[in-house]
Amino acid sequence: MDRVKNEVCEWTVTGMDCGSCANKIKTALDRLPGVEEVDVALMNERLRLTLDEAQTPRGDIEKTIQKLGFGVQAADVDDGHNDLDAGVRPPAPQPKWYQSPKGKLVVGTGLLLAAAWIISLTTGSEIGHWAFIVACVVGLFPIARRALAMAQSGQFFTIEMLMSIAATGALFINAAEEAALVVFLFAVGELLEGVAANRAREGIKALANLVPKTALLETDSGPRQVPAANLRIGQVVIVRPGDRLPADGQIAEGHSGIDESPVTGESVPRAKGPGDDVFAGAINTESTLRVKVTKDPEENTIARIIQLVQEAESARAPTERFIDRFSRYYMPAIIGVAVLVVLVPPLAFAQDWGTWIYRGLALLLIGCPCALVISVPASIASALATGAKRGLLMKGGAVIEAAAKVTRVAFDKTGTLTHGRPEITDIVSLGASEDELLRLAAAVEQSSSHPLAEAIVNHTKAQGLAIARSSQEQALAGKGVKAQVEGAFAFVTSPKFAADEGVLSAEQLEMAAEIEAAGKTVVAVYRDGNALGLIGLRDEPRADAQTAIDQLKQMGITSVMLTGDNPRTAAAIAGDLGMDYRAEMLPQDKLEEIKRLTQNDLVMMVGDGINDAPALKQAHVGVAMGSGTDVALETADGAILRDRVIDVPGKIRLARATMANIKQNVTIALGLKAVFLVTTIFGFTGLWIAILADTGATVLVTLNALRLLGYRPERTK
Repeated sequence: MDRVKNEVCEWTVTGMDCGSCANKIKTALDRLPGVEEVDVALMNERLRLTLDEAQTPRGDIEKTIQKLGFGVQAADVDDGHNDLDAGVRPPAPQPKWYQSPKGKLVVGTGLLLAAAWIISLTTGSEIGHWAFIVACVVGLFPIARRALAMAQSGQFFTIEMLMSIAATGALFINAAEEAALVVFLFAVGELLEGVAANRAREGIKALANLVPKTALLETDSGPRQVPAANLRIGQVVIVRPGDRLPADGQIAEGHSGIDESPVTGESVPRAKGPGDDVFAGAINTESTLRVKVTKDPEENTIARIIQLVQEAESARAPTERFIDRFSRYYMPAIIGVAVLVVLVPPLAFAQDWGTWIYRGLALLLIGCPCALVISVPASIASALATGAKRGLLMKGGAVIEAAAKVTRVAFDKTGTLTHGRPEITDIVSLGASEDELLRLAAAVEQSSSHPLAEAIVNHTKAQGLAIARSSQEQALAGKGVKAQVEGAFAFVTSPKFAADEGVLSAEQLEMAAEIEAAGKTVVAVYRDGNALGLIGLRDEPRADAQTAIDQLKQMGITSVMLTGDNPRTAAAIAGDLGMDYRAEMLPQDKLEEIKRLTQNDLVMMVGDGINDAPALKQAHVGVAMGSGTDVALETADGAILRDRVIDVPGKIRLARATMANIKQNVTIALGLKAVFLVTTIFGFTGLWIAILADTGATVLVTLNALRLLGYRPERTK
């Protein structure tokens, strides 16, 4: 008999308001035979699992989820053959709050409760009493049905079960009016939780909507509009002014300003031309571009960011894991206390049974840990969405919690603190004019791919100077390069080599040494044994590097630069920025230095995500600078998409704000429960106050977490 191969299946699940909802679904499905690797993504409402349909058909999965009170439908599968002519399926519209099951329950129970009050006031207490019973039973029915479904899946201690017990018990002790009010308030609380959860999801959904649904594909028969989801690597698309880019790609033809603010948050459009990389979702602001697609739709920057945020949901913070463990013991303990409240006073002290049953039922409602359980994931989800919107990616709550405690930041130099490309800073004419010196140096260097050579050539072109043709180019290993220009050999070499050749005098060599003392690289240009001049180059710090280091100091965080450059260059850059440094470090040296630093500090390492990979992994928090590269998104714990050093303190500020928000939420959740626990036992508050305290705390916690959606990490005050 052939073994049926397990298949990865996906569904869209609606109605999840918090991590507790996701856990209920996961727990129920884990008990089914043939179901493995259940992953419930709260933020994007997706369920993924591995299924052996010979043991559990897909239909049983859907029935189980529906019994728990959630909506479910099979996720759309794109076979890659759809065409624009067939139509691109638009996203399903979100129902209005009153159209959702929870909204209908609120409206229905509200109308029944209002009708019961009217009947009670107009016809008398007896008929009114039965009207409240009807209102309670009708409103409680869907809640009790979900409670039974969860109990069948092994989940006995749920808010639905506590609600069902409390409301039913209230009916038996003739508290029908309060029971009906409790059911209505519970429905309102759940509805508000759902509205708040949908608000938190909007940030992620907005990212997905940045990529246009269609693209103008260049074909042999002319431009043709096709679904953007069908674009493949190597194809060329035409992007008109005002259009969003449909894919990650490289400009093949045209120059324009690219507004990347939807992706990175950078407000100023960047001038780009042939060979420059561009992101899906960015806006072409000026002229038509031909863009060669370099990534499949499911791998573009927007898709990767969304995937990262979704995956981050499962990387829970230590605080969240502690609260989950705490709630497992907390719920049974509260039920035990409620039982004691019901039994001890009547049995031991001959107190009234009705009074203490009532107080025990109220205690059950107060004891529900919903607000406590949601206090951490709600804040984390809001922080992840805020970070993603501003190009500050963090892989989950554990990273956020660690980033909030950082005491030292270690920076790579090249490409992180600096631009990663040297620029000409000094031109010293010795035997030629500056223009002649640049033209000759560029002619010699134009065939070289060395960063110094490219800097000289680019600077010369930027000055509008014509570069002569060269021939017989030859590299002088470790010393420089020579080439024949206009009938004679010209040289661009190190000052030391030029001095050894007798071209530079001792005085001129001293001039070169003074430039090098400022952390710059110097080349000598000469021909026919005559020195024409010196050119100084340096990989300059980013414009915001100084501000970033100053902000870290104000936050009580020290900084250190780790670089493979020589000590002189490292000292000059670090001195300008006011930070410590370690020079001449190979990747393994950086790894060892991070190991040493982590013995006394909680360290964040910031690098380019390639040669710094070992150090990024070793640090408590590894952050990759880079515009959405695979390494930047996969190697480290987080990434900064805007290539701005100032986003490093911004990321830490966001993490600290998130942890402060979590502490506020935990205080609200436990504080309200502690107050009403005491007032309930002593009889000052009743059932409806109890449920109001529970749902109110949950809503307050969620709304407080949503404040992070408007947080501005760049603000220092």
